[in-house]
Amino acid sequence: MTSGTILTCDELTPTSTFAGLHINSEQPIPYLMAPANNSLPAALSEFLLICFPGYQSWQHWLSLPLSLLFLMAMAANATLLLTIRLEASLHEPMYYLLSLLSLLDIVLCLTVIPKVLAIFWFDFKAISFSACFLQMFIMNSFLSMESCTFMVMAYDRYVAICQPLRYPSIITDQFVVKVSVFIVARNALLAAPIALLSSRLHYCGKNIIENCICANLSVSRLSCDNFTFNRIYQFVAGWIVLGSDLILIFISYTFILRVVLRIKAEGAAVKALSTCGSHFILTLFFSTILLVVVLTNVARKRVPMDILILLNVLHHLIPPALNPIVYGVRTKEIKQGIQKLLKRRV
Repeated sequence: MTSGTILTCDELTPTSTFAGLHINSEQPIPYLMAPANNSLPAALSEFLLICFPGYQSWQHWLSLPLSLLFLMAMAANATLLLTIRLEASLHEPMYYLLSLLSLLDIVLCLTVIPKVLAIFWFDFKAISFSACFLQMFIMNSFLSMESCTFMVMAYDRYVAICQPLRYPSIITDQFVVKVSVFIVARNALLAAPIALLSSRLHYCGKNIIENCICANLSVSRLSCDNFTFNRIYQFVAGWIVLGSDLILIFISYTFILRVVLRIKAEGAAVKALSTCGSHFILTLFFSTILLVVVLTNVARKRVPMDILILLNVLHHLIPPALNPIVYGVRTKEIKQGIQKLLKRRV
């Protein structure tokens, strides 16, 4: 049979040759079958966290100071919480706010640092999708909660110094309950879309996160979808939350400074400046590192990756380690409470 011959249905035999091809009518023609392989890339099920890509050999050495800072932060915050809980004289609104700050610090440390140390020590780089986005939500919401708590504590110091006679009627237990609900609700609602938007992206290619933590932009860059809206939302929400908190903190401490400079009692002005100054410096330190982290994420190509990763990790360690010391141990009443607690244990 030649290639120009037209083969009719009657002439089609169980085995016929057409255009040099052997056709078996008893078997299905291959091109009529559905392709076996799906051309779409399979969705990923987990990420791999790669800490300090350029200095992987240094990870064991870096884990030592990080471990010490972690233990220091956990011990200091736990001691502060236990002291306020057991010492009846510390059951006041100001110390309840300190307790809230310590709780936020403990949660932030436990969310980030154990995983970082597991990567350094045991090379446990894998993290599931659900764990990654949960970590992302906790980091974003609790960091903004901490910023909001600093703002409330600055207002507490403003009322105590600028309006001391009205302090007992303004800063009450009920006030602390209301602001605590506000702190949690505002920041959880504003942070939830960040993790939600990232989780709804389609991840089908590279699953290596060049970071020690599941930072939003580090994760979103791995998606096959456009994440511009995600990036814009985080940037705008971050500036709204941190910007409003910083403005109110700055205003509070400005009024405090004006009042303190007018105090004529010997030593009173120095004591007030020492206390409020250390509070303001720590708040400024917290906000500055967070601002640097945000800006370096935006200008990612201009900043070495390892510096950005180190800033991300330290931001979850240094403030929790310093907060109990600056806000707690330096306070006379808390220092006395810790001494009483130690004497009971002895």
